[in-house]
Amino acid sequence: MEQTPTVEDRIQLPLQFDVEKMLAEVRQMNMNNFIYYNVIPLRSPAHMVDPSLPVPPPTDDYADGSWTDWKDTDDLIHSPYLTEVIDTFKKHTKVTLVRILRLAAGNVVKEHCDPTLGIEIPKSVVRLTIPILNEEGVEFYLNGEQVPMKPGECWYMRLTDPHSVVNNSSVDRINLTIDMIPNDWVRSLIMG
Repeated sequence: MEQTPTVEDRIQLPLQFDVEKMLAEVRQMNMNNFIYYNVIPLRSPAHMVDPSLPVPPPTDDYADGSWTDWKDTDDLIHSPYLTEVIDTFKKHTKVTLVRILRLAAGNVVKEHCDPTLGIEIPKSVVRLTIPILNEEGVEFYLNGEQVPMKPGECWYMRLTDPHSVVNNSSVDRINLTIDMIPNDWVRSLIMG
């Protein structure tokens, strides 16, 4: 089996997206009634978006996203610029789970690892992160070091490694995360 070369644990990709357009569309979504962490799915397993579709059969491995079809949610369908952002990747590879992640001001996501979110892991997906609202005081740590992500940038991080978030700002932190199947195009984007 071909081994993927080791890559840095964090890589800022050569992509930049319009923060104001993304934020305007996110603010149109129903983001009320949450305690400290909020997830808004923009692409989900098809049967979760359209309950008339059959539920896929059980599988031994859900990691690579091939176990089901994926479908845009109503929030994404009504967000033309976010659709354009996601299409940047969909035209090159299969995009699976896409979400808006909101962390309330003054809250923390404790250190954890996501065992299937690294380009070096066989049968995995790759998660890219695009900060939308990321004020001073928001700190994302990977392997104990802060990752200096700025709104509109696009980052690959090896999330199989320990990571955490601290929101010491006075506003919510909002990120867009895009999971995709790694192929030659994705590997070239990340590894140069």
